[in-house]
Amino acid sequence: MKQNKSSSTFINYWSQYAKRCITGPISLLKGLSVTLGYFFNPKSVVTEQYPENKKTLKMHDRYRGRLELIEDKEGENLCTACKLCEKACPNASINILTTKNIAGKMVLGRYLYHLASCTQCALCVEACPFGAIQMNPEFEFSHQNKDVFEMVLNQKEGRF
Repeated sequence: MKQNKSSSTFINYWSQYAKRCITGPISLLKGLSVTLGYFFNPKSVVTEQYPENKKTLKMHDRYRGRLELIEDKEGENLCTACKLCEKACPNASINILTTKNIAGKMVLGRYLYHLASCTQCALCVEACPFGAIQMNPEFEFSHQNKDVFEMVLNQKEGRF
């Protein structure tokens, strides 16, 4: 004898329902066991207690903060104003203004960085062929004045 389609669907539905009724409380008990484990052994908690440990807090090595220019031993920027980082930035957070030196060569004039629109994706760092920029590990960016987020990263304009 053949079973009709509606009775097999009905049986399939109730078997799935029974399975969920059994696995649901099991997963609930697993979650509660983790919570109770942290309750009775608070040293195993991995949460950072941020305001209290502010002085000893060290960000992870792969954390991406704001952008910064790297300088050589003499204090000169490694940036050659090739503008590859500006082209790689997906939302135009970087603007490079070039100038010419005495010899007529294009050099870095101003390296403008707009932190408010930066997504910390680090595509600019990957695009730089000279390793002239990196992501800084700073993490506290809040400020009431939005002009603070418009930065000139090179302080020595027009030098090469």
